[in-house]
This record gives sequence, C-alpha cells and structure tokens, in this order.
Amino acid sequence: MEATTSSARAVHVLRTLLAGGVRDVVLAPGSRSAPFALALYAADAAGALRLHVRLDERTAGFLALGLTIGSRRPVAVVTTSGTAVGNLMPAIMEAHHAGRPVVVVSADRPTSARGTGANQTTWQDGIFGRFARCADLGVDAAAAAVERVIGEALASGGPAHINVQFDTPLVPDPAVTWWPATAAAESADESADGDSAAAAGPPPNEAGLGGAAGGADEPQPLATGPRTVVVAGDDAGPAARVLAESAGWPLLAEPTSGARAGAHAIRTYRLLLGTELGAAIERVVVVGHPTLSRPVTALLSRQDVELIAVRTRTGVATDPVRRARVLAGVPTVVEPDGPAARAQWMSRWWSADGQLAAVIDAHVDALPELHPLQVAAELSLALGPGQNLVVGSSNPIRDLDLMLMPYRPRERRRIVANRGLAGIDGTISTAIGVDLGRAGAARSLAVMGDLTFLHDQGGLFAGADEPRPDLTIVIVNDDGGSIFSALEQGAPAYQPAFERVFATPQHADFAALCAASGTAYRLVESRRALREQLADHRPGLRVLEARVGRGDRRETAATLSMLAERTERTLAHPGGGMP
Repeated sequence: MEATTSSARAVHVLRTLLAGGVRDVVLAPGSRSAPFALALYAADAAGALRLHVRLDERTAGFLALGLTIGSRRPVAVVTTSGTAVGNLMPAIMEAHHAGRPVVVVSADRPTSARGTGANQTTWQDGIFGRFARCADLGVDAAAAAVERVIGEALASGGPAHINVQFDTPLVPDPAVTWWPATAAAESADESADGDSAAAAGPPPNEAGLGGAAGGADEPQPLATGPRTVVVAGDDAGPAARVLAESAGWPLLAEPTSGARAGAHAIRTYRLLLGTELGAAIERVVVVGHPTLSRPVTALLSRQDVELIAVRTRTGVATDPVRRARVLAGVPTVVEPDGPAARAQWMSRWWSADGQLAAVIDAHVDALPELHPLQVAAELSLALGPGQNLVVGSSNPIRDLDLMLMPYRPRERRRIVANRGLAGIDGTISTAIGVDLGRAGAARSLAVMGDLTFLHDQGGLFAGADEPRPDLTIVIVNDDGGSIFSALEQGAPAYQPAFERVFATPQHADFAALCAASGTAYRLVESRRALREQLADHRPGLRVLEARVGRGDRRETAATLSMLAERTERTLAHPGGGMP
C-alpha cells in the first residue's frame, strides 16, 4: 500500500516546517485539508509536534499568534479552502504589523478548478496581499520547490502564506501509516540537535529592539545633549531601559514595552506630559511602537522637539509627522553631560512621579469599589516575576499603563498585547496561545473589557483532547465601550447617540457564556475578593468578572489631569524656571 500523492505532499510540507523550527500547529478542520489533518493527528500522537484544533479560523489564527509570542517560534495554522482562509485576515494583519512569524498553510483545489464554479474554490493565492508573502504550490510542485518556499517563509520573520493544491484522492489508504516512522524520528533528531529553530533565523521577540532592523549596523553614537526622554513603545525590549539609564534620562515605557523596569521608569509619564515638565522636553528617542497615549503622540508631533526614532523589527520607525531622524538600532551615549545637569533633569522627573503616584493611589483608593483603576492596581500587585499578562485593547491597557509599578530589571514580567493594529480581535485566543507557548511558566493572567471578551468568546471552546492553558481571565465589565467616553464623541453634545452607536451595551450574562463552554467562572465585587482570586494558582482556565461602572470615565480623566498639574506646580522652582 502507498500513500496518495496528496497525503505524501502533506507529510512533506509538515516535515519541512518542523525542520525550520515549527513545534506547534493549529488546525481548523475541513474537507480539502484532510491530508494535513490526518498527518497532523498522527504526528501529534508520535510526539513530533503539538496539535491544537479549533472550529473557527479567526480563533485559530489568533491562537497561532499567541503561540508565536509565548514560544518565540514560528507557528503554523492550517485551514481548508474557501472562506476559511479569509477568516485568518485579522490575525495575519496583526502579525504583519507586529512582526510575528505566523505561517498560514491553506489547502486548495488544483489551479484548473479556479473560475469554474467548483465548490469552495476561489483565488486563495495572494489573498493576504501585502500582509503576508505567498507561495502557491501546484499539485505537481517539485520537492525542492516546496522546501525552498517554506524556508523563505520561515526566514522572513513575519507572516507568510503557503497555499498547497491537493488533488483527489485526499486521504491515504487506511493501511498506510499517516505519519511515517522515519518522519517522526527525523523530527525528534532535529528537535534535539541544537534547537533547529536557528534554521529559520533568530527567534522573534527575543532580542527586543536592538538588533532587529539594524542587522550588522553598528549602534550610532548620540550625545546626551538637551533635555531628553526615552519613549519605549510596544516590544521595545530592555535596550530602551539600558539607554535611559546609561544617559540619565527619564524612561516613558508602555506596559508592553518590555522596558518598564528599573529606577528610570516613570509610572505617571502620561499625565506628566501635560504639565510644564512635559513642555520642557527638548528631545525624544522613541524605541518600539508606542500606541497608547495621545499625550505621547502629541509629544512626537511637536515641532520644537528633536525626534530620533529607532526602527522596530518590522522595519518601521514611529514618526507621526515624518520628520524624525531614523536609526537602525538603539544608539549608544557619548559625551555625557556633567553629573549635576543630568541629575537635575532626572531628579525633577523622579520627584514629580513619586509624588503624583502617591496622590493618584490615594485618589484611586477612595473611589467606590470596584473601580477599573482598582482592578488595574490589583493586577499590577498580582503579577509576579516571569509571569505572563495579556492585556486587551481600549481602556484596560490604558488603566494598567497608569497603575503598573515599574519592576526590577532582573524580575521581568511578560506583559503582551496585540498592539500591531491595537484591535480587540482574538484576545482570548491570543492569551491562551501565549500561555500554552511558554512551557513551564507560572500561571498566566489576562485582562480585557466586556466587548473584547464577547468578540472572541468562541476562543473558550476547545475539544476534550486539546492542550489546556493555566490562565485566569479578568473581564472588566462596564457593559459597553467606555473608552469612547473620554474621546470627542463622549462630549455631552453627542449623548443622544452615544449609547447606541459607541457604547453598544450588550447586557451579557457571562456566567452563562462560561457555562456553555465548561469554563470556570466567578463574580468578584471587591478589591479584596479580586486579590484573593488572583492569588489562586490552581491549574486550568477560569474567568473572573469584575463589574464596574463607566459613568465617571470622563470626569476621572479630567480629575487625574488636574492632580498632575497641581502636583507638578508645587514642585516647580521659585520663579517658575526649570532646572
């Protein structure tokens, strides 16, 4: 008995992916992808890879995205033909803008079936456009061509699409081994031979920002010069912290920067940027991809500020008004100012941050329980060294930005979010993938709004035989899109339309939703209850619902800005001058 051409091709594609460093494969089942499905089942049973099966392709795509973040390896997601491939678009767009190596492997009918009205047949090749490089493998593609395109896909460092045409018969003869013993043995040898992921280039997200886009370029020297701050956006990495500390500059680091650590990290930077202290900034070095704060965007857009932007792993430098001096890598510091000058600038930020943080904490403590800022504060306290925290877009990540205490550099917390395009898509699936991707890590945490949770509620569903995460998801349930309250459309003039077209309250029963998927659930109604639940490290997936209000969002934002201005003003030197 022999395997069919299609089943043999499927095994060859998977073996080549394994040789390039793939260890996790997500499958959304279908008919045309049957050759892959049977081979994956057998390969998982043989221990050659870890298989994750999901019903919904959008969920599957974001699970793969999370697995790449957690494992720092390329991850493949396999689909059948037709609309199944199109459902991966949101995850692939995010992977493109974040530089994540998600490899789509789509099954297709032969080229001759396109344009004939054949069932589930469309033009899959190139469907992702500029967001993923594509290779269309015909039914008669040579083995060398298969290996070449897969090698190129894995070496690209970002998302890629391999469209594999299968002709019938799609399944092997039942008497044929679906995953040959030689394939299992070779995969095991490759896994043990010095980490075969090296064949696909350095694992993504490992080096942070420093060496990603710059390649072999030497770091450029930068004089300490004028009053400078380092803005560390998403995925900046520890190089941003090292730069700030070596130069004696304040570090304005977002939670997902990987740099919010050490003595130079300014917790309340977002509010301080709106004060005279923020106005005194003369130069900014931006590392990573900052996306959270309008004050940061305004700072980067100021014509009176010198802007230096470091390219991210995707090759893009954050330069909102297209005037920055762009560097390939994080610069080094030369010609340091005198210790007194540096100390004055840094000391001003330390004093303002320390006092403002204390004022904010007192204000937050006095708010009625359970307030969203209190939820963020409890998550900051609960997050331990080496632990994962996946944060949803909109208000949860901005609340965390204000309340997250900087940590010690050698006690790095892994705080991640889908900030490539900052959408709410697939957040549950991403969080599950991040946890499953970090073998042996402590229990993971995730926090997201109610609408973000509802957008990916299908991510809770997985078959009985699927790998299970150890993950606690906190839903900050304010029954709607509260982030719009503090934006222009939240002004009183727009209130007649606000609830229906912006807030969109759903009045969802999260206990019932969790019960439908067999997910453990608990309602928490106080800070103490939330703290106790976050300290529970029993294994498994569970959901904590924190019901909060959103009626005071606009007022709270104004109050915090007022507190920042008042605090900074009391610290100003006589005569209002800056040091």
